[in-house]
Amino acid sequence: MTRRHRRRAAPLGVLLAGLVAGSLLCATSVAPAYAEPGSPESGKQAARSRTSSAKLQADGSLSDVAGLSEKDVWAVGQQDVWDFWQNQGVITHWNGSSWTEVDVRNDTTGAGHLRSVAAASKNDVWAVGDGHDGLPYVARGNRDGFDRLAVPQLRGGDWIGAVAATTGRVVLVGSRDGRTFVADAAAPSWTGWATVQGPIGALYGVGLTGKSEGWAVGDSGSRPVILRLTTTGWKVSRVPAVKGGFLRDIYVQSRKRAVAVGGIYQRSGKIRPLVLSWDGESWTREKLPVAQAELYGVTGDGDGAFWVSGYDPARPGTAFLLTYTGSKWKVVHGDSVPDRTVRLQAVTRVGATTMAVGHTLDANDRYHDVIETFGTSAK
Repeated sequence: MTRRHRRRAAPLGVLLAGLVAGSLLCATSVAPAYAEPGSPESGKQAARSRTSSAKLQADGSLSDVAGLSEKDVWAVGQQDVWDFWQNQGVITHWNGSSWTEVDVRNDTTGAGHLRSVAAASKNDVWAVGDGHDGLPYVARGNRDGFDRLAVPQLRGGDWIGAVAATTGRVVLVGSRDGRTFVADAAAPSWTGWATVQGPIGALYGVGLTGKSEGWAVGDSGSRPVILRLTTTGWKVSRVPAVKGGFLRDIYVQSRKRAVAVGGIYQRSGKIRPLVLSWDGESWTREKLPVAQAELYGVTGDGDGAFWVSGYDPARPGTAFLLTYTGSKWKVVHGDSVPDRTVRLQAVTRVGATTMAVGHTLDANDRYHDVIETFGTSAK
């Protein structure tokens, strides 16, 4: 999950670029020329990566990815990102050999930017974002198609940044009236949505380990915010004091292990990477091997290893990951895309493969969706 800053006034051109890039998605918060598969930049690690695309239409970008297996991966995003009134939400599926777009049935208004996707099972996949009717967009489906769900508890002005789903429960997070916002529902009807508003700010990432266990992350505009779900509901969790800090995604491994990622705004305008880890008792800040980077998404293998996707300003044309395999964090660079800026907005781990999605931006400010695959399937 993905990956969004909110802060400070900015020139209109910068603001629009940030909005479609996924770096300024909440107003109150903070490509065809592809590299050849297997074109290593250097070393063994690069030989394990492959750059490809879901081949969206012009100005396409992928915002999030969720995988059930190496032959069952979902991604969402948008096409025509520069047209805020006519941009088209995209849901696409990987079957192990190709990407196929999946339609939303019986929807006359259509989706704009789809920001987040969650897969509880092969027949229970959720996608959320913006609707062209001014309401948050919530869709549920499978490979045969999706249906937009009417959620009466959502209203115009609500912003939904992420979705998480597990068997029998789905949770949406975002902001409402400048405050953090959570909406959740249970199977089988998916109609009894309950909503909760938390402290000032917005939530951008959410993860569940069960029907009554999970975390949501975001920021207040000046510091990180984390909410915890227990049997008594959502509560604010104590986090390290990080001035200017924000969180954009979280991977929850178990009750005693979770990793949240984001960054820290600097006066210079640069962003320092931020990773917080949960050990079952408290959140602590991780030491990282890179001083400047933008972190958007995080995933894990359920056994103590983690992968973080983002953007490395020192090597803007190269796919960038942070990895943790049980001892320390390391930087991994994949394929280089000539004359492009590469931003990996989200990442998932399926089997022995790590798949990250996002976009490249060329010299003419045109977007092209990009998929970077690390692991056995990249060989």
